[in-house]
Amino acid sequence: MECCGLLTAQKEPVPLKSIEVELEVKDHVATVVSTLNYENKEDKPLEAVFVFPLPGDAAVCHFSAQIGQTKIVAEVKEKQKAHEEFDDALSSGQHAFLFEESEQSPDIFTLSVGSLPPGESASVRLEYVTELAVQADDGLRFCLPAVLNPRYEPQGSECAGVQVTSVLASLVPYSLSISVRVSSPRPISKVESSCSLEPLQYVNTEQTQAAVKLAAGHKFDRDVELLVYYRDAHKPTAVVEAGQPSAKPGSLMGDPVLMLSLYPEFPQSVMSSLTSRGEFILLLDRSGSMGCPMSNGKQQETRIASARDTLLLLLKSLPMGCYFNIYSFGSSFENIFLKSVEYSEQNLEEALKKVEAMQANLGGTEILEPIKHIYSQPCIPNQPRQLFVFTDGEVSNTKEVIDLVKKNSGSHRCFSFGIGEGASSALINGLAKEGGGHAQFITGADRMQPKVMQSLRFALQPAVEDISVMWDLPKGMSVTVLSPTITTIFQGQRSLIYAQLSGQSSKAAEGGVTVKYSLAGCPSENKIVFSLKPAEDTGLTVHRLGARCLIRSLEMDKRDGEGQHDEGVKGKVVELSVQSGVSSSFTAFIAVNKGNNEPIQGPLMRRAIPTPRVYSPMCGGSMPSPGYCLSGMYPMKPMAYCMGLKTFLAEGHVQKKKRRFGPLTPPCTPSLDQTVERQCASFAPLRAGSVLRDSWQVMDCGQTLQSAEFEDCDDICLDKDFNDEVTEPKQQPPRDPLLQLVSLQKASGCWLLDPALAAAVGKTNEEVENTKPSAVNQEVWATILALIWLHGFKMDAQEEWEILAMKAVSWLRAQNAPSMAECVVAANTLLGFSVQTDVLGL
Repeated sequence: MECCGLLTAQKEPVPLKSIEVELEVKDHVATVVSTLNYENKEDKPLEAVFVFPLPGDAAVCHFSAQIGQTKIVAEVKEKQKAHEEFDDALSSGQHAFLFEESEQSPDIFTLSVGSLPPGESASVRLEYVTELAVQADDGLRFCLPAVLNPRYEPQGSECAGVQVTSVLASLVPYSLSISVRVSSPRPISKVESSCSLEPLQYVNTEQTQAAVKLAAGHKFDRDVELLVYYRDAHKPTAVVEAGQPSAKPGSLMGDPVLMLSLYPEFPQSVMSSLTSRGEFILLLDRSGSMGCPMSNGKQQETRIASARDTLLLLLKSLPMGCYFNIYSFGSSFENIFLKSVEYSEQNLEEALKKVEAMQANLGGTEILEPIKHIYSQPCIPNQPRQLFVFTDGEVSNTKEVIDLVKKNSGSHRCFSFGIGEGASSALINGLAKEGGGHAQFITGADRMQPKVMQSLRFALQPAVEDISVMWDLPKGMSVTVLSPTITTIFQGQRSLIYAQLSGQSSKAAEGGVTVKYSLAGCPSENKIVFSLKPAEDTGLTVHRLGARCLIRSLEMDKRDGEGQHDEGVKGKVVELSVQSGVSSSFTAFIAVNKGNNEPIQGPLMRRAIPTPRVYSPMCGGSMPSPGYCLSGMYPMKPMAYCMGLKTFLAEGHVQKKKRRFGPLTPPCTPSLDQTVERQCASFAPLRAGSVLRDSWQVMDCGQTLQSAEFEDCDDICLDKDFNDEVTEPKQQPPRDPLLQLVSLQKASGCWLLDPALAAAVGKTNEEVENTKPSAVNQEVWATILALIWLHGFKMDAQEEWEILAMKAVSWLRAQNAPSMAECVVAANTLLGFSVQTDVLGL
């Protein structure tokens, strides 16, 4: 598969002019209508190809196009047939439109606009529905992916990846506008966004309806993230949607479909005690793109630096008695211990030293191999395995990775974290969904630590076992569940159930569903009663989401080890996709203007619409420095990267080493995650000591470099190993005071009384020693000082340190130390606070 360069480097006009998005949020479901406006300003007919991201769990359900006064509504057809029809239309000079999902990842789509005549305009309308994910603060998250970064294609991969033409966000030649309408039975508290919004406007006095717009001038440097907050967010809901009158009775689209939203609440007595067992395996992405900033502001912390800080908090919060190990991966993978080890002070210190030295210097994103290795290790008896995956999610073999997690779902839970803009929602959500865990996305100004600690709380919750769903329906009615079996329930997190209802009942009838489970050995249940009367004004939203759920299950359940599908199952997916009008990996939307009898004259020109990406070669969002050349974009087979060493060092990106100049790794390139082979020999014209003079003129991969001009310089090539470190800047910012204090805590939960602790709480060593009550030992005094400081100074970050503080309190209780209350008073006096003993949990 050849890569493609930035076609706009040849100054060709981009036919896509604007994208208009209308977003309607009803409770926790979003309907998105996107209109893409095209104009051909060239003197030849065009085929415009645009590859862009959509949410991985979206149900794409409508596609149409309008040219002049003619509107063409697309049909869903088997993918091969759709391609043949599209090609036939182009060869006949007809208007044609093709919209399809990538076979490798369900969050990437390709839109082809064919035979757009010179001077002609066209608008393409696509619609999809999706659920909103619940966040740690009870907000409902909607993300409109506006960024598609190059995705790493594993070595030896033979998959036909999607060709993506990408361009820096600042160079995107089209505009984006978004208008949002929100409605719910409950009042809307607020709507927040990672992007600038116009003020929220309430439509009614009850504040159950509101409208808001994206402020003008979106820069395409981030995904558009919206957080919607309702009052009483945890209230269970049930919606019954009437079937389509024209559909066959007994079919999915002909029968009513039910959507249940459950929020199980566990007894406080159970939730107050976190488990002390578990095997915690942390898998950290150390590919090149992890050297990029967390967001696009100036002097932002890099992703790998934030991940290191997060691992510190996470490791310090693990309970005594558990087991742990840390893997990191790039083109290869490493593990700190040969196998998971018991959580002890010695093992913790060894792990933290190695975590502190971790850099984004392992090359590509070969995530599959370390996961295989983890699953090959035997589980530890009575220590439930919990896998935490940290990645910026840029791989092309998404489905293969998710299949592996599903295959091993019975032996572990998987918690996933998508870091930065453009992380694959299909990968991050898929890992957590199939691994029975929870997914989090860290974008913009988000801090990674609170989101990871929320997932750790889920992992430390008592495991919910023996989950069953019991239905209570009127006589003559039956139910067919469309969504996968519920295997995991977390406190305060939503569980969704889609079900097809068959048979007849009176409109006044009610149904009920009971979810039963065992929690910490105690049987529990949650019940909801719902009306069978169909809701009004839902259209076919629930049906489409239910169809999407069933399609995804069929696609995954029957995919064998080679990534292929049973033909019978493929037929079922195609039939369901065509019947429901919801896209799948085996179908595509095709629209052909057959009413136009006059063929379009002239040779057809192909134009790739550039997709925004946030990476620049130096990860700062700016143009690359002179002497830096790129061989292409995505998807990439191994290639060489060449840069001017003098320029690279002069710009301060890498500190020069005294003893050797091995292959240096820049913090990030647009495709740095691609495994890079030493292929400079294949570029004969690129002699040693030369670099491209005009490095930003990116060329098609079919071109040689013979026509480029060179100037002398000490250039180097980056090989596949990326062994040299990318050293941190000489002047590091001072460490966060919270992390400084946390770093001093021992595995048992206590702190030691020493000068480092005194400095962390802002006092001298003499001050903390002289104010210690005489009857209390040093460790107890130090631990109480640390807890008082946390409660006094860092309550705004309580979710980050709450678990390690609970461990400290447990340690204090075990000491049964005298004069605990006197200790608390003395610590408050020294630090200037008034934290009460009961607040500390003592």
